[in-house]
Amino acid sequence: MLYLCEGALDVPAILKKWYEDEAKSNYGAYIPFVGTVRSEGGIDGLSFDVYEPILNSWFDAWQEKAKEKGAIIKMAHSKGDVMLHESSYITAVFSPKRRVALEFIDEFVEDFKASAPIWKYDIIDGKRVYALERSTAIKGSGLLS
Repeated sequence: MLYLCEGALDVPAILKKWYEDEAKSNYGAYIPFVGTVRSEGGIDGLSFDVYEPILNSWFDAWQEKAKEKGAIIKMAHSKGDVMLHESSYITAVFSPKRRVALEFIDEFVEDFKASAPIWKYDIIDGKRVYALERSTAIKGSGLLS
């Protein structure tokens, strides 16, 4: 399940819904990860552009990996502006065993940072400034790849 939202994510509502959706699914572990915009470099917030077709394919591939381990992944991400101390990213792994969920959430979050087609901009004085120094090129992208 992939959920994209304009602006900041409602963390309590999303986590509650996911928990309720899976409460009777017989998973022994529910491991959430919440990413929050932190104050650094004089920013007022972050802004995100998302390329949904590639994001959907990337997420579907991770769902298949999870399925092989008897687990599922849920993810929510913001589009547009998210201000300081608000959440732009939530993911959770549900699995029968805690070790699977703990390992899988780590792998998933790291690959998300490296591979998801989401572009981040700093919001400074009401303007979007591409966050080049904190961005990672997507594998296989670019003219010479």
